[in-house]
Amino acid sequence: MQDEILKMRGINKSFPGVRALQNVDFTLFEGEIHALMGENGAGKSTLIKVLTGVYAKEGGEIRLRGLDKPVTIKSPQEAQKLGISTVYQEITLCPNLTVAENMFIGRAEEVIVNWKKRIDKTNAILASLGISAKATQQLSSCSIAVQQMVAIARAVDMECKVLILDEPTSSLDDQEVAKLFSLMRDLKNRGVGIIFVTHFLEQVYEVCDKITVLRNGELIGEYLIKDLPRVALVSKMLGKELGDLSALQNETACDISRQKDIVVEVKGLSGDSGIRPFDFKTCKGEVTGFAGLLGSGRSECVRAIFGADHVTGGEIKIKGKPVHITSPLKAMKNGIGYLSEDRKSDGIIGDLSVRENMILALQVMRGFFKPFSKAQAYAFADEYIKLLGIKTASADTPISSLSGGNQQKVILARWLLTHPDYLILDEPTRGIDIGTKVDIQKLVLKLADEGMSITFISSEIEEMLRTCSRLIVMRDLNIVGELKGEDMTQDRIMHTIAGGATNHGDS
Repeated sequence: MQDEILKMRGINKSFPGVRALQNVDFTLFEGEIHALMGENGAGKSTLIKVLTGVYAKEGGEIRLRGLDKPVTIKSPQEAQKLGISTVYQEITLCPNLTVAENMFIGRAEEVIVNWKKRIDKTNAILASLGISAKATQQLSSCSIAVQQMVAIARAVDMECKVLILDEPTSSLDDQEVAKLFSLMRDLKNRGVGIIFVTHFLEQVYEVCDKITVLRNGELIGEYLIKDLPRVALVSKMLGKELGDLSALQNETACDISRQKDIVVEVKGLSGDSGIRPFDFKTCKGEVTGFAGLLGSGRSECVRAIFGADHVTGGEIKIKGKPVHITSPLKAMKNGIGYLSEDRKSDGIIGDLSVRENMILALQVMRGFFKPFSKAQAYAFADEYIKLLGIKTASADTPISSLSGGNQQKVILARWLLTHPDYLILDEPTRGIDIGTKVDIQKLVLKLADEGMSITFISSEIEEMLRTCSRLIVMRDLNIVGELKGEDMTQDRIMHTIAGGATNHGDS
C-alpha cells in the first residue's frame, strides 16, 4: 500500500470578482503520476500556486507526510525546502549558464564552490536519469526537451517528494515526449509523487495513474485512469455531454467550388528563415492549413507572408494586386492579421490590461498620435469579451492574471478588431482546454462562412481535419503535398509527411 505524501483539504482562494477555488481536495501518493485536469480557468494553476506558496490560501489545510501538523507555505522557497518542486511550461532556468551552473544556482552547498565536484556531481545526476546532456555545455545549446529534463533533474537532486510538471510537453515533439515520459516513470519507481498538468488527453492516458478534475474552481472528482473513459473525462471537464466535436466535424466540409475570389496569392516566396521558395493561394471563405512536423516550415511560411521574417524572393498579391510586404504593419494595412504560435513572447503584454491588449493592433494601424477615447476602447473590449466569452473580472484586469485560454481569446479579439480579409492562426489552441478549443474552432468556421479567408496551423492533425478544407503538407522547409476532399485523412497526411507522393499544386 502506497503512502500519502500530500493531502490538501477544503482549499479556498478568491480574487476580485472571481472565486478561483472552493473547498477543493487533492491527494497524492508516493510513486504516483496524477493528472490535474480542467478547462482554463478551472482552478488548476491556482491550486498549484497555493501548494507552492505563490498564493496564500483563504481556507483549508495542507498536510505532508512526515509532519505532525498542517503546513502554511508562504513562498516557493519554503515549498522547495518541504520537498515540493515545480517545472513550468516556460523554462525558468538561465540559458546563458552551463547545465552544472543551473543545477546548483541559488544553493548554499560546498559543492557549488568546487568546480570539479560540481561537474562530477552534475554528470552523475544526468547519467542516473538518462539525460543526454553534459554538465559543461551551455543550457541554451540544449533542446527544449533536454532543458525541461535538466529542470526536473535539479528538482530531483534537491530531494523533492512532490514534483509538479506544468504543461511540460506543449513544445515537444513525439520523440521528446517519449523521453520525458521515460524519465517520469523512472522517478515514479523511485517513489516521487508527480502532479502532471496537461491538455493532451492521449498523454494523460499513456502515463498517468489517476486523474483529478476541476471545473469552475470546484472539485468534480478523483478517478483511476481505468475507470474514466476519455469521453467521460471530457464531459466532466466541460460539465455537459460532448457532442460538439463530432458536430464540428460535419460542419467543416467547405465547398471549394464556390470559392472564386482569390484573397492572397504567393509565388516563389522565400525568406531568410530558410524556407524554400513556395507557392500558395487562398480564397474568400476558405480555411487552409499548413500541416507537418515541428520544424517543417509551417510557421516560416506564414511569417514570410506577414512580413514577420525578412523575405528574400518571390511575390505576394492581395486580391490580384501585387504588394510589397516588408513589415507586419504593412501586412496589417493590406488586411492581414497574424496570431503567433508564441503568445507569451509575441502576443500578450503582461503588464497591460485586457482592454489595452485588445485594442493594440487597431491602435498601431491608426497611429499612436490618434488614440482612441476611453469610451471607444471600453466599447471595443466589452463587445469582444461578450462575443468570445472571455472570463475576466473586467476589461481593466491585467491580462497576465487570465488563464491561458482566455489570454488566447484576447489576442484573437485583437486581430478580429482589425477586420482582416486574411487571418493567420498559428497554433491558436496550443496549451488550452478542450472547451476553449471547440469555441475557437467553431469561431474559425463561422468567420470563414462570413467570408474571411483563414490559415489554421496546429500540431494536432485531428484538429486540422475538423477545421480546414485544404491542407498544405510540409517537410524540411518544403511544401511536399496538398490534400483536399477525400484525401484529407490522418493516414494520407502522415504518408505525405513521410515521403509518399501526392498531388501538389494550386487549387
